[in-house]
Amino acid sequence: MQLVDADPSISTREIANKVGISNGSAYYCVTALIDKGFVKLKNFTQSKTKANYIYELTPRGIRVKAAMTVQFLERKRDEYNDLKAEIEKLENELGLDDEEKSGDKKGQYE
Repeated sequence: MQLVDADPSISTREIANKVGISNGSAYYCVTALIDKGFVKLKNFTQSKTKANYIYELTPRGIRVKAAMTVQFLERKRDEYNDLKAEIEKLENELGLDDEEKSGDKKGQYE
């Protein structure tokens, strides 16, 4: 939905290339978004060719995109906190003191 929102005239081939999936998979995903009412397909000219269609997020699609973004951020924040706790646990197991933890780490991995 982010790609469609950023560039309504994006093709499924371009979506596939950016996401790293097949064109058929991208088409399937875009069609599913249309079927769920998150995106609508608009013909911006009277041409009958698909190249002249654009995708538009519906109000429902905008709400879902926002909710998904919040969920993503919450998940990443949880992953960060879990990783931070794991690092602290390992540092405690190694007996690292505060000076070693916060000291100049430049050259530490050279």
